[in-house]
Amino acid sequence: MGALRGRPSLAAAVTVLLACLPAGGTDAPAGVDVTASDVASVLLVAIAAGVLFATGRVTSPRLGTGFLAGRGPLPARALVLAPVAAAAALALLASPDTLVSLPGFVRFLQVFVLVPLAVLVTVRDRADVVIVGGALVGAAALQGVIGCVQVLTGTGAAYGGERIRAVGTFGAPDVMAMATVVSYGLVILLGAGLTVRGRGRVLALAGAALLCVPLALSLSRGCWIAVLGAALVVVFLRSGVLAARVMLVGAAAAVLAFATGTGSDLLDRRLASIATAVTDPDQSVSDRYSLWHAATGMWAEHPVTGVGPRRFGELRDTYAPIELSSGSDTDDPVHGYQRRPLLSPHNMYLLTLSEQGLAGLAAFVAFLGCLTWWALRGGALVAAGLLTWQTISFAYGDIGGPSTTVTSVALGLALALVAGRREPAAPVEAATPVGAAR
Repeated sequence: MGALRGRPSLAAAVTVLLACLPAGGTDAPAGVDVTASDVASVLLVAIAAGVLFATGRVTSPRLGTGFLAGRGPLPARALVLAPVAAAAALALLASPDTLVSLPGFVRFLQVFVLVPLAVLVTVRDRADVVIVGGALVGAAALQGVIGCVQVLTGTGAAYGGERIRAVGTFGAPDVMAMATVVSYGLVILLGAGLTVRGRGRVLALAGAALLCVPLALSLSRGCWIAVLGAALVVVFLRSGVLAARVMLVGAAAAVLAFATGTGSDLLDRRLASIATAVTDPDQSVSDRYSLWHAATGMWAEHPVTGVGPRRFGELRDTYAPIELSSGSDTDDPVHGYQRRPLLSPHNMYLLTLSEQGLAGLAAFVAFLGCLTWWALRGGALVAAGLLTWQTISFAYGDIGGPSTTVTSVALGLALALVAGRREPAAPVEAATPVGAAR
């Protein structure tokens, strides 16, 4: 506990690392499983509350005038979280079934308000950034190594009748989790590699390149696209000329890959399926379109406050087209074969729209949009990369599973980086501010 008092950001790091604990062989009912990482996130919030209200004891000038200086207020940019909480509360109160919606409200508040705010409070200087960012990179490296071993030994999730899909410790029930965690680590290393100099740059860029391997083996098409978008943004912020060169090389490599193949029939088929996602979608993409149709149908009948948190799964069949599958098949050595119901639209924007209406979507988009704009405007490479990745990935995925707490910590780190940046005219202090210009 002494270490936590001295460096409360360690609680955020623990939250990330505990999410990597291997999934058990049996699952709790969908949406109610409480993991060790969830418990750690509660501890993180409690520690942050203690730090925030420990008047007269906490004096940290590192995050800008007034923040945590005795009784000073939070940075003004933290107020971007208030509409998110208010809209979710409004949706809860307007829900026809408040008891069903209450767990969804708590989960939404945990992921998008409480944990990001707690990370903002506990990340006070560069050392804290290294602690939290290092935990995200360490988790990515661990998951990447395990994923590669799964592919080599045929012990991953099933794909095309073979257990050759890298899923890390998360297992087939959370098939995108490993790719998500690896993506965070890759983006952080890329941003750091383009910021630091010397041996650190080489190590960071080499690490980012190595993480591309498990990312490819995850077969997550959405994560590939999101990482590509985030990488382009990070490189462009670093240098427009460098970005142009990277785009030219990338375009040539893409043409070559589509023309001659990657050398792996599996990856070739997965890449080709991206190009046909609209004209000839596979079953998973077709189901996703059907789920999106259901989400917009719910919103059309409940436009302002939605149907209520966590009610999408309950009302799905009322609005979904007939061609929607009853569930998706998953298989791995730990969980075995399972038929898992499709209980969300796999699109965070549409999930928010259907369950919280226009009020919730407006607050959520404003939250992500403001953070992304501040990161881009301030040239915060790591924050801009994380937020770009998250903004893109929410177009094909939503929250759920053990990796959700990792997402909340990553959002908190991005918030800390953009909220801690000073304006160029601000006086220079002896302490190094979080997210200082490179």
